[in-house]
Amino acid sequence: MLTLPDEYNTLFAHFRPFFSKRVWPLALLLLVGAILAPGKRTVTAVLRMMGLSQEKHFQNFHRVLNRAVWSNLALSACLLRLLLNTFLPHGPVVLGIDETIERRRGDQIRAKGIYRDPVRSSKSHFVKASGLRWISLMLLVHIPWAARLWGLPFLTVLAPSERFYENSPRPPKKITDWARQMGKQVRRWLPGRKLILVADRSYAALELLDSLLTLPEPVYLVTQLRLDAALYEPAPERTSETMGRPRKKGARLPTLAAVLANPETVWQTTTVPNWYGRGPTQVELTSAPAVWYHSGMPAVPIRWVLVRDPHGKFETKALLCTAPTAQPLDILTWFVRRWQVEVTFEEVRAHLGVETQRQWTDQAIARTTPLLLGLFSWVTLLAHHSQQQGRLPVRQAAWYPKAWPTFSDALAVVRTQIWQHWGFCMSPRDPDMQKSPASLLQRLFEAVCYSCLLYTSDAADE
Repeated sequence: MLTLPDEYNTLFAHFRPFFSKRVWPLALLLLVGAILAPGKRTVTAVLRMMGLSQEKHFQNFHRVLNRAVWSNLALSACLLRLLLNTFLPHGPVVLGIDETIERRRGDQIRAKGIYRDPVRSSKSHFVKASGLRWISLMLLVHIPWAARLWGLPFLTVLAPSERFYENSPRPPKKITDWARQMGKQVRRWLPGRKLILVADRSYAALELLDSLLTLPEPVYLVTQLRLDAALYEPAPERTSETMGRPRKKGARLPTLAAVLANPETVWQTTTVPNWYGRGPTQVELTSAPAVWYHSGMPAVPIRWVLVRDPHGKFETKALLCTAPTAQPLDILTWFVRRWQVEVTFEEVRAHLGVETQRQWTDQAIARTTPLLLGLFSWVTLLAHHSQQQGRLPVRQAAWYPKAWPTFSDALAVVRTQIWQHWGFCMSPRDPDMQKSPASLLQRLFEAVCYSCLLYTSDAADE
């Protein structure tokens, strides 16, 4: 029987009701093995790490992903509540949304497509990648023992390309359609909480802004705005003598490009606490409310913010927020949190084996990558309950001084707690020190001796 530290058992128990009695022990073993395994996160690598390389019924573990009945959505809701209860019990909830490409090959993977690789591409260099496109929703929250903001994934969906829908009766779904559904889903999970969704320029669509803003409890969106966007004054109040349909907008306002070029524009100097990880940075900004409208589209009330660097170290940014009463500095602070999303994507590739799994059935593909992204948040929760006096041990070297822990340190702490519980804990009924079982030592030796080979094979696959 799989045993874990008491504080870990308490957290794992929250997910037990979502699985049947037969599936839960297998799912728990796969989850713990995915935490401990270095390199690839295939089912076979997990079984080897858990000492089950000779398990004759290994197909039962594959069936947890491709056949067993359980809901990814229910697990996402439970994980989000645990994260909020631990790190953000009160106040506005800031969420980051972005897409990432999982580079996969194989004729049996139906949902794969050809996309622009955001990591390897630049403004002057375009790189295509074949794989799966995922849209991930993350909680952007301050981690006290890390002294910085982390992006904690809790809901990830597969967004296939238009090619996937060629022989399907369903019309293709854009990323803005997925974002609308995800925003509404989180709104149902968190009634009464103020939700702020932070996204990049791809999500600056009037239909998306209007659909989230017109909910009974609106979801506010912060994203980038085009400098040539058509902005208007609010529509004048309608009186009983006004004829015709209600107006959507008022008089036309200058574009943001004209505001930027106008020498009479009043700029306010302020300091952003953490500008893209550079620490406190002084910027100049100007802001005003407006209505963003395009012919045939809904009119959306926004507050735009223009941000420029007095020292010329970064490009001028134009932001919008669908909460017209929000303060410009708050809007800027919320938007700067978005860069943590890219950090999380890099961490899960480096430490949790995303792009190394080999499932090819639709059900297993739709489950595995969201689980690995959610594992980032799950490890953060376990590490938070393993901390001592608000600190985590930090791995340092003479050539690499590090003041605060990163995700690799959090993962090492969780692994250490599990291995120590298995090999070095003493039972209250038998206080005498016991020798470590040979099977446990063999698993430790395999984890150390084969880790380099696993990482080498991963690099070769790319």
